[in-house]
Amino acid sequence: MAGKIATRGAYGKALVELAEKYPKLMVLDADLSKATMTKDFAAAYPERFFDCGIAENNMVGIAAGMAACGLKPFTNTFAIFAAGRCYEQVRNSIAYPHLNAVIVGSHGGISVGEDGATHQCTEDLALMRELPGMVVLNPCDGNEMRLAVEALMEYEGPAYLRLGRPAVETFTDELEHYSFQLGKGVTIAEGSDLTIVATGMMVNMARKARELLSAEGISVRVLDIHTIKPLDEELILKAARETGAIVTSEEASVIGGLGGAVAELLAENCPVPVIRHGVNDTFGRSGKAGDVLEYYGLTPEVLSEKCRKALAMKK
Repeated sequence: MAGKIATRGAYGKALVELAEKYPKLMVLDADLSKATMTKDFAAAYPERFFDCGIAENNMVGIAAGMAACGLKPFTNTFAIFAAGRCYEQVRNSIAYPHLNAVIVGSHGGISVGEDGATHQCTEDLALMRELPGMVVLNPCDGNEMRLAVEALMEYEGPAYLRLGRPAVETFTDELEHYSFQLGKGVTIAEGSDLTIVATGMMVNMARKARELLSAEGISVRVLDIHTIKPLDEELILKAARETGAIVTSEEASVIGGLGGAVAELLAENCPVPVIRHGVNDTFGRSGKAGDVLEYYGLTPEVLSEKCRKALAMKK
């Protein structure tokens, strides 16, 4: 899968590709199929696609009914609605009875850009991670997204899947050692001085930050944590013990998401310097995606600064 593709685009393609193999797959949308990229599934399998209109809470209830009857529903809307507006329904109708349904939050994070603060959801990873038994996924590129969708088809239980709006570089399919497994992170690059633990689009940012720091003689390990819950504790603890400092990076609030999960793990099991890189307790702002990311410091350059700070704390 060469070039750039939005993870939402890869997700839409994966649904169509996997539909024949998984006849119990049902897709629900809340009047956003062109944005969430479920439109191709709707065209190919109209009898298995349900547009619930602008009634997201009701959509989750319908999905719960489908799951209770043995089907595999994927609900689709923007992350701000999937995790925010529908929180009570996701909690009580999907997570509490531990139903086999996937809540899909498209347009996650601040890279939604021009849609502004009301639609730039930075809280979804924390909200979904808090729910008992909920698997939380945030793939980094198109290849990883496709593999995540198939893994979720095989998984039995509630899950949250985050999609991104902008096209991002596909690189995981070019890594010889890469393999995907729910709950298992991937070592993208080895390093000995410190470790960047990243998720979503920030994994590629971490690769670029690693290159910048390498020019300074700093050896950086990069971990791709596509599954925020369950967290790959073994991989992260190993990195902490071997490199002695951790920087987390996510296109989400530093409160409660990946950064929170890693900090909690290390505080209890392997106290080392931890710096959280992400959105710092603030709402987003409207602007072109690249400009917004730069404004909030979600760039390789700022991530490199965080790494230097963590390295100084280690010494």
